[in-house]
Amino acid sequence: MAQINRRIIEDEKVWENFLGGRNDVNLLQSWYWGEFQARLGKKIFHTGFYETDTNQLIGVMLAIVEPARRGKYLTVPGGPVIDWTDSDLVEMAVTEIIRLAKDAGCGFARVRPQLLADETIKKIFSVHHFINAPIHLHAELTSELDITRSEAELWQGLRKTTRSEIKKAQNEKIVIATTTDPELIKDFYELQLATARRQGFVPFTCQFLHEEFRAFAARGLALLYTAKLNGEVLAQAMIIFYGKEGVYHYGASTEAGRRHPGAYLIQWEAIKEAKRRGKTKYNFWGVAPLQDKRHRFSGISVFKRGFGGTDYQYLPAQDLIINYPRYWVNLIIEKMRKKIRRV
Repeated sequence: MAQINRRIIEDEKVWENFLGGRNDVNLLQSWYWGEFQARLGKKIFHTGFYETDTNQLIGVMLAIVEPARRGKYLTVPGGPVIDWTDSDLVEMAVTEIIRLAKDAGCGFARVRPQLLADETIKKIFSVHHFINAPIHLHAELTSELDITRSEAELWQGLRKTTRSEIKKAQNEKIVIATTTDPELIKDFYELQLATARRQGFVPFTCQFLHEEFRAFAARGLALLYTAKLNGEVLAQAMIIFYGKEGVYHYGASTEAGRRHPGAYLIQWEAIKEAKRRGKTKYNFWGVAPLQDKRHRFSGISVFKRGFGGTDYQYLPAQDLIINYPRYWVNLIIEKMRKKIRRV
């Protein structure tokens, strides 16, 4: 059995250098995601797993204590980032999840690694007594576009209606502007509120959006895109460029944006920017199942899929129960929320 020890990592460079060499990484396990969560007042843990003999870093895990009125719980979004074929390392990671959850007084731990849902990985979690969570932690079904192809090939891969909308936006002289100024997130938040009222979803708080954008934009890893026609805002989108992908994380539009296709032009410009930055894919984030027309995000999913990406089904969020009575209360609440929110 390999000897593995755990240590808290306090150096951003150590963390990011490890993540930089891996494909199974997105922004959720980045140092910057942890930084922004800490600014929201949450307790975070940057755990590193090391081979004892060589002192080599072989895995990392960002864990976050989520406060909730129904009781605290621990989350590991997009992680742990480990070799899942290494049973000793998996055992160590699970042990650390349990330890952190218990020490923080959490009723359960919720984990959603960046792994496609296949039977092998499902079995690993089952063996370690995880169960499917009643609700997602982060997007589990995503649309992702391979942008290693030429711009001409990407253009041809667009749905016909998507190409038409982009051409329309260009012909209408819709202007796309970008900024890294976190203070302008206040305007984006107001636009999200209006979009949420129109589409019936619960938006993130202004503080949440501001701190996330601030953490990534400070390193040149995020842009706020705005589409305008004759000075009038049509749409906005927060795009994060991390690791090997550009990510369409949040978007919002105005009533005028429903008549003029500024949102289409934003995405096309963001895809080209991701390509210029050397990214290999563009992640449109969550989409609704194709067959679920009642899903709250069915309409926006048609928009996202129009850019020619491929759907990827990731492992659903997995729960590890620490305190059974508290977990069952949470289970009932989340199942009700899922039904009400149509997700």
